[in-house]
Amino acid sequence: MVKNVSEMTYAPVTPDNAKNIVIIGAGGIVSGAHLPAYKIAKYPVKGIYDIDFEKAKKVAEENDIPNVFNTLEEIIEFGVKNDAVYDIAVPASVLGDILEKLPEGAAVLMQKPMGENIEQANRIMKICKEKKLTAGVNFQLRQAPYMIAARKLIEDGVIGEIVDIDWRVVELHPWYLWSFLFGLPRMEILYHSIHYIDAIRSIVGDPDKVFSKTMPHPKMENLSQTRTAIIMDYGDTLRVNLHINHCHDYALDYQESTLKIEGLKGAIRVTLGLILDYPTGRPDKLEYITDDGKGWREVEIQGSWFPEAFIGTMGGLMKKIENPNYNYMNSIEEAYKTMCVVESCYESNEIGGLKVKY
Repeated sequence: MVKNVSEMTYAPVTPDNAKNIVIIGAGGIVSGAHLPAYKIAKYPVKGIYDIDFEKAKKVAEENDIPNVFNTLEEIIEFGVKNDAVYDIAVPASVLGDILEKLPEGAAVLMQKPMGENIEQANRIMKICKEKKLTAGVNFQLRQAPYMIAARKLIEDGVIGEIVDIDWRVVELHPWYLWSFLFGLPRMEILYHSIHYIDAIRSIVGDPDKVFSKTMPHPKMENLSQTRTAIIMDYGDTLRVNLHINHCHDYALDYQESTLKIEGLKGAIRVTLGLILDYPTGRPDKLEYITDDGKGWREVEIQGSWFPEAFIGTMGGLMKKIENPNYNYMNSIEEAYKTMCVVESCYESNEIGGLKVKY
């Protein structure tokens, strides 16, 4: 029986008992998303480290973190003594080096992506297995309240069998906020559209094939890619397309950030407000329609992608520590599958399309 939509809950998962957290990295994602989320959830953050000590000290002072460390070794030792989860938010290329220094059996949440390519992802997976780490990757969009709500509507049969998914992003993205992205050979899919790929996987599982084209823009030539088109191939019944353009420099009027999911009995439409005029953002919206003739209806959602989704990625890891049999949706194994799709997108981009014969 389909539940009444008003009876559904969309809160990110939280543990029965929150564990201590120590944070490695003090960049914008930590101060803007990790820490606000942990404050809402009352997760205790006990220490922070960054290669820039003054940056870490400033973040600590602003967020009442009691301990700031000078070295990676010091915070790792502190984490052991305080039975803490390691929250690592550093450039993906150095994740493996840090993981190798963690104690066996540690719990760790890594900021996405899981390395910069499949070779690094394989190394990260190998380290996690050999050291028996309870590990997750912070693909947090799948934990956003509106994504939880969309999956719930689908699971309860409200829109029937899914036959079509479109993800459209048309906006002007402030890439200058992340200086480390400039000059990277892989950028847009690896650091942005990877979220959409992962969220789609959380709805309909793994694609069989992908077709991809990712490219720069003449106005943003110092970034390797800022526009992407991806087809995720699920066979002849389900169509999945991603249309991504981060270079729409023509006012806010026609910016788009929309996920549309069509089923045989209805459809869901999600507006991801964060991406519109980022980082200020606009309101999110989740709407659905069914074949009952009542038209489009809006579902009330509490919270957003930033920061509430970050409650769930850390909360799920803590539940996994409490119960090893818990199905943690941000597990290292799940993240690896997303990295496999991303790798295939880049391979497809290199292969190119079929030459037209005139």
